[in-house]
Amino acid sequence: MYRVLIKEAASMWTVVYLAKNKKIADKVNELMSREGVLVKLQPVSKNTGDEDSYFEILVLESEVEEAHNILYELGY
Repeated sequence: MYRVLIKEAASMWTVVYLAKNKKIADKVNELMSREGVLVKLQPVSKNTGDEDSYFEILVLESEVEEAHNILYELGY
């Protein structure tokens, strides 16, 4: 029972933006968090440094529409 719940919780994250580097990812994270959206950052490649790696910006599936609206309003 618990294993099923953990699997479902893990699949509830959706990529809403791909940042070119950690600095941009952190900025988007800050802006989304300020609006009350829970954000998770995930590097695309683990073999490069933070400044050379792309980062996925993930939000909960239930907040995807709100996250897209925020990104649009902020010009991302």
